[in-house]
Amino acid sequence: MNEHVRRSRPQRAYDIVLFGATGFVGALTAGYLARHAPAGLRWALAGRDLGKLERLRERLADLDPACARLPLLRADAADTGALRELAASTGVLATTVGPYIWYGAELVAACAEEGTDYVDLTGEPEFVDRMYVEHDARARETGARLVHACGFDSIPADLGAYFTVRLLPAGVPLRVDGFVRSNALFSGGTLASALTALGRGPQTLAAARARRLHQPRLPDRRARGPVGAPRFSRETGTWALPLPTLDPAVVARSAAALERYGPDFRYRHYASVRHLPVAVGGAAAVGATVALAQVPAARRWLMGRWEPGSGPDAQRRARSWFTVRFVGEGGGRRVFTEVSGGDPGYGETAKMLAESALCLAQDALPERAGQLTTAVAMGDALLDRLQKAGIRFRVADSR
Repeated sequence: MNEHVRRSRPQRAYDIVLFGATGFVGALTAGYLARHAPAGLRWALAGRDLGKLERLRERLADLDPACARLPLLRADAADTGALRELAASTGVLATTVGPYIWYGAELVAACAEEGTDYVDLTGEPEFVDRMYVEHDARARETGARLVHACGFDSIPADLGAYFTVRLLPAGVPLRVDGFVRSNALFSGGTLASALTALGRGPQTLAAARARRLHQPRLPDRRARGPVGAPRFSRETGTWALPLPTLDPAVVARSAAALERYGPDFRYRHYASVRHLPVAVGGAAAVGATVALAQVPAARRWLMGRWEPGSGPDAQRRARSWFTVRFVGEGGGRRVFTEVSGGDPGYGETAKMLAESALCLAQDALPERAGQLTTAVAMGDALLDRLQKAGIRFRVADSR
């Protein structure tokens, strides 16, 4: 099962289809593919508005004249038949259409049925857990690899922890903490997804319980992603505030699937803030946002402040950056690593999604299927791709 192979499947019309290509992040992902897709890659743009797709194709042709011939495929997120045809036409289907809990389930179902590899940008725990319960078993039967969270949620955390674990002793309990810093802004679509997830607390808890009932238990190993307590981190010299994101669960799932993480693994995920007043203000702002998200009228008002499809301009994205610092320890050894890059929400997220799709389409990978994390599905191959694409994974110190 761990042997790396190129997957063979019946010939399909396309290697990769990008669904939601005209949205903010979708257009950035299409632009990345136009600049970096290898010669001979058969890819297509998909969405519900052919006019918008045609205008996007014209812009892509300015980057690469060959894009003037890109196929355009019409499909709506609610049209089950069209989505089945879309999934059957390609080896890999990448989607940027969120909030995924509203617009993503039918596409996952189509990919699971057709044996099509799937990647998305979701950071919504309820959606990921529901898709596991509903489609993991079928995807295992058809050979589909369903890989969620292939952007800033949750590749830096997942592959950063994977990179860190490989520097620690094998076969011993391991502890890894991640500390996130960034100056980036968010788009309307990202805000809508975040507020939707925050406003669905009971549904999220119910989906997590259902997943636990379906998910096999580890008989002799343990892998956890608990929420840490706020604290001052001497390792980073910053205040560490727990981040209630999808990332710790993703890292823990990688640890559960890969024995290299040891018999007892724990990962905690924090926002890293230099000054205490900023940390207190940030915690208060997060608390207020969570509270407002519970009120439908307030949630709609907040969503209306930023229209879907809008986002920071190219100049602002060029000034944006992120770092995730990791502290890993186990077996008497301690390592400090870092993942860093440019604009996390858009430029680098588009890069991560595109490279994930290219990795599934072209690289020799472990022969696995079902709902998988990036570390489990792609591991070293995706790590190598992202490093070559300019996302930095480095060892800062080891003791």
